Amino acid sequence: MRALRILLIFVVIVGGLFVIADRVAVHFAEDKAADKIRTSEGLASTPDVSINGFPFLTQVAGGTLDDVEIGIQDYEAKSGSDSIRIADLKAEMHGVTFDSSYSSATAESATGTALISYDELLKAVKQQEPAEVAPGVTASIDGLTYGGGDKVKVTIAVKTPLGTLRPHVLSSVKVTDGKVSARADSLPKVGAFDLAEGRVRGVIDFQQAIDDLPAGIKLDKVQAGTDGVEISVKGSDLDLVG
Repeated sequence: MRALRILLIFVVIVGGLFVIADRVAVHFAEDKAADKIRTSEGLASTPDVSINGFPFLTQVAGGTLDDVEIGIQDYEAKSGSDSIRIADLKAEMHGVTFDSSYSSATAESATGTALISYDELLKAVKQQEPAEVAPGVTASIDGLTYGGGDKVKVTIAVKTPLGTLRPHVLSSVKVTDGKVSARADSLPKVGAFDLAEGRVRGVIDFQQAIDDLPAGIKLDKVQAGTDGVEISVKGSDLDLVG
């Protein structure tokens, strides 16, 4: 009986030491992975990396991590020839494999979210010049805010011979051809001016590219949120580092 008690105590101690060693190892790996991603992606700050699943050491021995979460703040993506800042980018990588030297890693699949503020999106879409929408009348996008529900409120600066007016429309957003696109539900009314529908839509409806995301993940879906446009991203066979 005493021998059995000693054996149980030994098993508990060894198991506890294994858990401690496993947790120490996973934290060390998370820090190293974060530094590697920061370098390979050219990030200004170190991302958050969480390696999920237990035990970690047996996953390493098998050469595959079940689930790795990556969080990046203020990521500079590409928007045409310019950049656009993503305030918060989170991605969950599944089936992460790595080589024996731990110098490269790939993910079988990934899902995630990204948040782009309305001010940041506005900077990108305001780059177009005001367009003529009626004789002597020009228009350009002047503001983007949350419109309630799943809508974005688009404010337009309309310059007329009588002064500048700022009507707004509610637009639906979605991902079209890999870009964030917005289409107004209806056209703005500007006094007695007869605005050409095609020209107006050429101003207030837009498509904005969001490229060069980490590891090659792509836009999947987009919806309007209170703090900006909320984007779902996904990808497969992704090169994480290397």
